[in-house]
Amino acid sequence: MAKIWRLLETGYNSGSWNMAVDEAILLSHARGLVPPTVRLYGWEPPALSIGHLQSALREVDLEACKRLGIDMVRRPTGGRAVLHDEEVTYSIIIRESDPLLPKSLQESYSLVAKGIIRGLEALGVKAQIRGPARAQRDRVAGVQMGANARISAEPGRNVEVPRRGDRLSGACFDSPAWYEIVVDGKKLVGSAQARLSGVFLQHGSILLSLDVEKQCSVLAFPSERERALAKRSLASRATSLKEILGRDVSFNEVSMAIIGGIQESLEVELTPGGLIYEELETARELISQKYANDRWNLRR
Repeated sequence: MAKIWRLLETGYNSGSWNMAVDEAILLSHARGLVPPTVRLYGWEPPALSIGHLQSALREVDLEACKRLGIDMVRRPTGGRAVLHDEEVTYSIIIRESDPLLPKSLQESYSLVAKGIIRGLEALGVKAQIRGPARAQRDRVAGVQMGANARISAEPGRNVEVPRRGDRLSGACFDSPAWYEIVVDGKKLVGSAQARLSGVFLQHGSILLSLDVEKQCSVLAFPSERERALAKRSLASRATSLKEILGRDVSFNEVSMAIIGGIQESLEVELTPGGLIYEELETARELISQKYANDRWNLRR
């Protein structure tokens, strides 16, 4: 018999609300108040989320964000900056002790990725997990060609390694990392992990379309030449469902495919539900104390 997990489809919300809700679900699951949860959501207005250890003041163009009406929020997970605009965002929250969840970061990422890949197959997209050997070769090549980005050593470990001479930007999608989901070598899904209070959280972005100009406009660069290099890098290293399929793909179409893929791959039953009172109250507190607060968002 399939295990029963909760499915939340929470629609479009602000960056601070989305990050607060993911953490509120994690805390409620740690207390035994809710079952393992899969959540699908969008962002309104668009938001730039930065990794737990990134420097907003050094790596984000805050004036450009304000001018373009783009929120900025710091995630509880690692990795680099992601502009959340035309995408489906997923999160999965499950206890570390759950027998379904592998112990290592790579294996747990692979478990989730297989469900997403199965869903993408239903859309006609042939995606694959990028393994560590290929990623290691790419990192070496990137250093040799002179790249300057801060990259995560592993997805979700909340550790970022400065790489001298690397010309890549602080954007998540400009370089596939270990165990990312790629199509023809270009990243389609960017994800990050955290393990807090004995609970595993992974969330990530499935790009419906990609605006390279907009993504690079909200990141800080030492010169316009560096920005131009980053645009070319991002365009060559990232892709979207629109680019792959040659058509517009709706949020609902992708959501339904991902739900089916996760259920089939993880052998769980996703039962639609809603946020409980405790999660809503916790999320409101986290917004005021953390995710909408400069002490958190600008602390590095």
